[in-house]
Amino acid sequence: MKFSALASLLLVAGLSLTAQAQTPTKNALTLEDIMHFQSITGQTLDPQGKVLAYATAPDRGDSSGYVKQLPDGELHQVPGGSAPVVSHDGRYTTFLQKPALLAHEQASPKARKKLKSGLLLVDNHSGKVQQFARVESRAFSEDGKFLALWFDKDEGKKEDADATDASSQPTAEPAAKPEKDAPKTAKEDAGRRLAVINLATGKRLDFEHVTDWDFSHDSRYLTLAQNDSASGFHQLQLVRLDSFNQAVLFSSKTEQIGAVTLSRDAAHLAYTAGDAAIVAPERPYRLALYNLHSGKFTPVLGSGKSADGWWLNRYSKLNFSVDGQRLFFGRVAQISQQWHVPKVTKEADLYDTQVITGQRGLNVWHGDDARIKPNEIKQYDRELKRTYLAVLHLSSGNVVQLADTQVPDVTRSQHKRFLLASSDIPYRKMITWAGFFRDFYLVDINTGHKVRLLTQQPSNSKPTYSPNGKYLAWYQQGKIYLYDVAKGRKYPLTSAIKTPFADEDHDYPSAAPGYGFGPWLADDSAILVYDKYDIWQFDTSSHHGFMVTAGEGRKQQISYRMEALAQPDGAFPATVTDGEAVLLQGFSERTKADGFYQAEIGKAGTQVLLQQPAKLKVLARADKHHTMVFSKQRYDLYPDLYTADILRPQQAQQQTTLDKQRQQLPWGKAELVHWRDGDGRVMDGALIKPPHYQKGKRYPVLVYYYRFMSDRLFSFPDMKINHRPNFAWYAADDYVIFLPDIRFEVGYPGISSVKALTAGVQKLIDMGIADADAIGLQGHSWSGYQTAFDITQTRLFKAAVAGAPVSNMTSAYSGIRLGSGLARQFQYETGQSRIGESLMQAPQKYIENSPVFYVERIQTPLLIMFGDRDDAVPWQQGIELYMAMRRAGKDVIMLQYEDEPHHLKKYPNKLDYSIRMKQFFDHYLKGRKAPQWMTQGEAYREAAKDD
Repeated sequence: MKFSALASLLLVAGLSLTAQAQTPTKNALTLEDIMHFQSITGQTLDPQGKVLAYATAPDRGDSSGYVKQLPDGELHQVPGGSAPVVSHDGRYTTFLQKPALLAHEQASPKARKKLKSGLLLVDNHSGKVQQFARVESRAFSEDGKFLALWFDKDEGKKEDADATDASSQPTAEPAAKPEKDAPKTAKEDAGRRLAVINLATGKRLDFEHVTDWDFSHDSRYLTLAQNDSASGFHQLQLVRLDSFNQAVLFSSKTEQIGAVTLSRDAAHLAYTAGDAAIVAPERPYRLALYNLHSGKFTPVLGSGKSADGWWLNRYSKLNFSVDGQRLFFGRVAQISQQWHVPKVTKEADLYDTQVITGQRGLNVWHGDDARIKPNEIKQYDRELKRTYLAVLHLSSGNVVQLADTQVPDVTRSQHKRFLLASSDIPYRKMITWAGFFRDFYLVDINTGHKVRLLTQQPSNSKPTYSPNGKYLAWYQQGKIYLYDVAKGRKYPLTSAIKTPFADEDHDYPSAAPGYGFGPWLADDSAILVYDKYDIWQFDTSSHHGFMVTAGEGRKQQISYRMEALAQPDGAFPATVTDGEAVLLQGFSERTKADGFYQAEIGKAGTQVLLQQPAKLKVLARADKHHTMVFSKQRYDLYPDLYTADILRPQQAQQQTTLDKQRQQLPWGKAELVHWRDGDGRVMDGALIKPPHYQKGKRYPVLVYYYRFMSDRLFSFPDMKINHRPNFAWYAADDYVIFLPDIRFEVGYPGISSVKALTAGVQKLIDMGIADADAIGLQGHSWSGYQTAFDITQTRLFKAAVAGAPVSNMTSAYSGIRLGSGLARQFQYETGQSRIGESLMQAPQKYIENSPVFYVERIQTPLLIMFGDRDDAVPWQQGIELYMAMRRAGKDVIMLQYEDEPHHLKKYPNKLDYSIRMKQFFDHYLKGRKAPQWMTQGEAYREAAKDD
C-alpha cells in the first residue's frame, strides 16, 4: 500500500476529524473492540534519520508493518510484518512474518509445531515486497547492500523458490550424496541453508549446511562454515561480496568447523575446528588464523589441553577487537563428558546393583550446595555452555586467560589494557536469603592479573568504565566513588555533598541503591551522575562536581535524565563532549507529567523545550543524525509516534494516527488525587472517571494497585485482555478506577497497604465520587497478596479479586520460584515482601502478615485466580487461602487455569478470566445477576479427544 505525501499529511491532520464526523462515538466498549485495537509494537530509524519503520498489532490478530519516508511522508504498508530492521543505508527494511492467527488456530497441535515464521523484505523506495519462508535469522551487511538469511533446518529450496524473485547462482555442494543407510549428521553438528542477496542486483547465493557465518564490518567479505558429517563435507569459505567470487580456504573430510569471524579491517579470519568423529559435547577444538593479505594460516592453539590447562570446545565464540589487535575467545577448564544411563543388555544386568542404581532418578540436596537444586537445574544449560574468556594478542601471538573458575565473568569491551570482571561465586549460597552480590575486579589484558575493586557489591550496582579506560565510577552505600586506574586509588566524589544519592523512596529491608550514571565525557574528563532529581557532572581530575541542572530538579521536584544519546558505533558506549547540547527528559513528581529540556555539558542550567500534561517517551534515535522518535500519551490520548530534531521536540511531526481508534470509543478522563494515609503522609493516586461522568453522582469504584501507581496518571491504558482489569472497558461501563500509591513500612507490609488503601478510598467517598457500598479491590501477585490481607482487616471492600496471592508467609518463605529455581526466602528477608528477618528470627511477623491466619475476619466475597504452573508464587498458596476460607464458611471461589504460569498466556484463559472478573464485580458492585458459575460452581469435565 502506498500513500502520497499529500495523503500522508491528510492522514495525520484530518483523518481523526473525518472519523469523528462520519462515525459517531460508540455507546459501549466491548471485548471485541479491545481484541481489534491496534497498538504499536516496535519502531526504529535508519542511522541517517530518513526512514521510520514500525509495526502494529491488535490484541488478537495479525500484525502489520509500515515503512515511512520522513522527508516526503511516503508510506508503505506490509501486511503481516513485525519486528522491523532497517538497513544502514536506509534503502531496505526487513520484517518478521509470523504464521497467520487463523492458520494457527485451525491447525492441529501437531501441525502448529510446523508453522514457522517467514521474512518480508521491503524496498523502501518502491514499496516492493519479497517474501521468504521459514527464516530463522537475518542480518544486513554494514553498508546495507547485502542481506543474509539463515533458514530453519527443515526449510527446503522448493518451498522458498516461489516466494522470492531474486535470481540464484550455483554454489559448491558436497562431492557425493550419502548412501541410504549411511550415518546421519548429528543434530548438534547439522547446518542450515544460508542465502546471501545482493540487494541492488537481486543476485543470490545459496549455501547448504552452514553452521556459522560472519560479514566483515567493511562489507567486502562473508565467511562461512559448512559441515555435513554424513557426506564427509567440511569447508571454510570466503565470499567476495561485490563479485560473489568464492574461495574455499580450508576443506576436510574429518574436521568439524566451529566458530568463524572476520576482523573489522578484513585482515584476519579466525576459526575453530575439531575431530568430527568425536561427539560434539566431548569434542575439543583447535584455533587458527587466516591472513587475508598473505593467504597464510597460523595455528594458535591445538585441539589438546593447552599448557596453561585450558581447552576450546563447541561453545567457544570468537570476537576481534575493533582495532583488530586482539582476538577474544572462550575456553573451558575441562571438556564435558556425557553421562549415559546404563542399559540392561544381558540377564546378569538384571541383578547388577551398578546397572540398576545407574537408572535411578535422584537429585541430592546438600546443605553446602552453592545453589539449591531447582536453581542448579535451571542454570544447568547455561553452565554447560559457559566458557571463560581468553585473548590472543595478534602482534605477539601471546594467549592470556582472563576469566577463570573463581572469577568467571569478564566483560568484553574495547579497552586496551584492563577489562572489568566480576564473580558471584562467594555469594551463591546466600542468594537464597540475602539476594544477589558480586565481587568486581580489573583484569590485566596482557597478564591476566586481577585486582579486586569491590567486595560483596550488590549485583545491580555495577561499576561504570570510562571510554578510554582511565577511570571507573561506582555507587556504594550512599556515595559515589571514582577509581583512578593508573594510580590504583579510590576517591569519594560526594562525601562533602549533602544531597542524597541513595534511592530516597527505598522501602525495602536492604541497602538503598543509587540512581545510576549518565554518560562519560568522550575524553574521560568527567562523568554524569544522577540523584533523585538532578544531574551532576564530576571532574575526574579535581573531583569537584556541579549540577548541570542547576538544582532546579529538586527545587521543582522534576527528575531529569539524559535521553536520545547518539551511538554511531555499537561497539562503543554513548558519550558526550564538553559544550555539547543534550536533551533531558524531566518527570514532575508534582503533576506526574513529562517535559523535554535542553542542557549543555560543562554548564549549569536548563532550557524548557516542551512541557505538556502528558507522558513523553523517547523511543529511538538515528545514530548518525539528530532525529529522534518519541511518543506522547495521556489516558485519553494514544501514544502515537512523533519525529523531531532532538533539540526541537516542540516542532515534532506526528507520524502515526492510531488515536483515531480511541476517538470512536466511549472514553473517560484521568486526574490526580491527593490524601493523607493513616500515618499522616501525603499520598497520590490516579483517578479515572467514566466517559459521561456526572458530578455529584456516586459511582462503583474498582481499586487497582501495586506500589507507586500515580506515575501512570498520563499513561494510556493497555488495550489488551490479560490478567489485569482493562481500565477503558470498566470505565465505559460507568466504573471509576482508582490507582493509589502504597508506601510500605519494613516488617509490616500488610498493614501498610491497609492504611494507604482505606485512607485513599475514604478520600473518594468524601469527594462524593465513590459509592461506599460499591467498592471493589483487584490485585495480582504482590498486590494479590495485599488484596488477600486487606480484606482481613477492613470491611470497606464489597468484592475482591486476588490473582496469584501469597496467603501464608510461613509456608511461602521456603517455597520455590519455579521460573528461576530460587527459593523465596530472600523476598521476605531483603526484598518485596519486606519482613526484614528470617522466619526463625521473627515467626510472629510472618504470622501477622499472613491472610490465612485471619480468614475468620473476612466479610468480603473473594475470587482467587491461579495458574497451576505458576512460576513465581507456588499455586498451593491459593489452595491454602481457599481451603481456610472454605473451612470458615466464607464466600470464596478459586479459578484454577490449567498449565498456566504466573501471568496467563493462553488467550482463551485470559478472555475467560476477564469475563469472570467483570461478572464478579458487576454482581457485587452493580447488583447485576450472578452467573451460574458464581452461584453453583462448575463440575469437572473432560473434553472429547479428537481423532
